[in-house]
Parts: sequence; structure tokens; C-alpha cells
Amino acid sequence: MTNMKKIFLLISVLCVACMQNTPPETKSTEVKKMYKTIGAIEVLHSDLSKMIAEDAKIEILAEGFTWSEGPVWVEELNSLLFSDVPENRIWRWSEKDSLQLYLEPSGYLGEGKLPEGGSNGLILNAKGQLVLCQHGERQVAQLDAPLNAPKAQFKTLANTYEGKRFNSPNDLVFDSKENIYFTDPPYGLPKQMEDPNKEIPFQGVYRRNVDGSVDLLTDELTRPNGIELSPDEKTLYVAVSDPNGAHYMAYDIHADGTLTNTRMLQDATAFVNEAGMKGLPDGLVVHSNGTLFATGPGGVWVMNAEGKVLGRILTTQATANCTLSPDEKTLYMTADAYLLRLRLQ
Repeated sequence: MTNMKKIFLLISVLCVACMQNTPPETKSTEVKKMYKTIGAIEVLHSDLSKMIAEDAKIEILAEGFTWSEGPVWVEELNSLLFSDVPENRIWRWSEKDSLQLYLEPSGYLGEGKLPEGGSNGLILNAKGQLVLCQHGERQVAQLDAPLNAPKAQFKTLANTYEGKRFNSPNDLVFDSKENIYFTDPPYGLPKQMEDPNKEIPFQGVYRRNVDGSVDLLTDELTRPNGIELSPDEKTLYVAVSDPNGAHYMAYDIHADGTLTNTRMLQDATAFVNEAGMKGLPDGLVVHSNGTLFATGPGGVWVMNAEGKVLGRILTTQATANCTLSPDEKTLYMTADAYLLRLRLQ
């Protein structure tokens, strides 16, 4: 073998060896989106660290709304849906597609515009269908269209009690039997308590049963608003958005469906109008471990099942509602003009 052939063979072997030892091409990692942050976490008890890390940040996912409300995570769409009540719209947000208009109109189907006529609380039933509190139509309704191609078509589930139209159903929750618990304050009526079209003299908390009948559970609250059930469905929580009585109420649910053992879980009245504490008790969500995330003065109050305040998520905004992701690792919050997110432990 000539020297030139030996040199050529050596080079060929080395090239093959290099190719065999070259690591495979690594996939480019997805660039993590960076969001502006807002507010702070107020720690009042060490148990808060079980839910929220010390360095957790409140992220601004979207902004520019008139009054954002009623967030719900929809697994089928891999997106969060939420209402902009005065604008009569439902928006859709996802990490991939950011913000998109999802449904318009959402709560008032008539001519013109009502001040608070849009949808408010949103929830999914057992079949994954969207159920809405519609201020303008004064009813609880079901979106009668596919979630991936929504149209303004609705099926009425409840709109009257004893033949009288509701004020403006505000928030709702399903139990495991598919009964709907909902609140009915006057906020959707143009003149609220003085509105000439108000037919029911009180502000009720109701249950719409699976057979379509409606039961009044209590008429004793001045401004019933957010509503939730404990994980075992033995306790009903109701937030009262009255500045003169800003309360979080709890009730035992009796075997026949009636409410007993009425009690105030927490009184936030002293914090109303305090500097930097915008907002009132409004929407709330309960973690599977029983922890309550309840909007209120300053942002979101984190409480245990006995009403002990563990801390507050201070959003700097009047915060209307909140919901958890399916894995309970993320808290989404609607806060006035903002959609916010907080990563949990």
C-alpha cells in the first residue's frame, strides 16, 4: 500500500469515528414566555408555604378588559375562558395562542347594551358543556353549541322562581349529582335595587335541581355573590359583596338539601376602603385539600376550612374571581382589567 493510500485510509477511519461519536442533534427547547408581574404575597401563617412559594410571582397574562369575571379552565380547548361582563363577551386565553375572542354576545341577547349585561360565572357540566350565568337574560343557561365552534345559542336552565324572573344570576357551582347552586344579586339590573323590572324583592341563593325545579335556599343575604362547595359537598360557601357587611358565609347542607348551621366564616368589612385594599368578597374556589381561595379586599384571601386567614394574594386590583387548573398547580384570577396567574406549590 502506498503512503498516499495509507494516509487516505487513516483520514477515512478518523472521519467515521468522529461521526459515530458525535452526539445526536438536540431538540431546541421551547422559549418560555416572560410576563409582567404585579402585586405581592402577604404571609400571615406558616401554613401558607404549603400552597404558595415564598418567591411566587403574580403574572399578568392579558389586560385591557372592562371588568373580567368567571374564569374556568376548559381541558378540551386547553384554554381558560372568562367573561368581560360590561362588554358582553367571553374571552379565551391559552399559553399557545394567547388571547382570542371566544363568544359575543355572552349574556345579553337584545338590542343595545346593558351596563352589566354580559355573562358572569362560567362552569362546565359533567358532559363538558359550558354553563353560564347571564346577567342580561337574567338566567342560568347552557351554551347550545360545540365548544370548538361557539355561537350565541343558549338553552335556558333556570330563569324564574315561583313565576318571577331572577334579578341577575351571578355565580354557580355543580354538585356531583348535577344540581346547580347559584346566587342572584341585583348587579345585572341597570338600576340594581331600584330597577323597575326587579321582580323578586330579595337577593337569593338557589339550587336548580336535575329535574329542572328551583329551590330557594336562603333569602337573608344582602349581596350573595361567589359560591362554592367543600370537597365532600357537606358545606356551602357564599361570599357577600356588601361593603357594610363584607362576609364569607358557610352553611351545612342537610340530607334533604336545606341549609343549616349558618355561620360567618370570616368578616372582611374592616378592610373595605382601607388603603391598597380594593375590592369586596366576590368569587371563590376551593382546593381539594379544603383550602379556600376567596377574592376580597386587596386581592385573594387564602383561608383554611375553619376560616383562618393564612395569607393574601395582593393583586393591587379589585379582584372579581379565581379558579384552579385541573392539576391545582395554578391559580387564575380575573382582576378588573387583568387576567392574572399564580403558580402554586
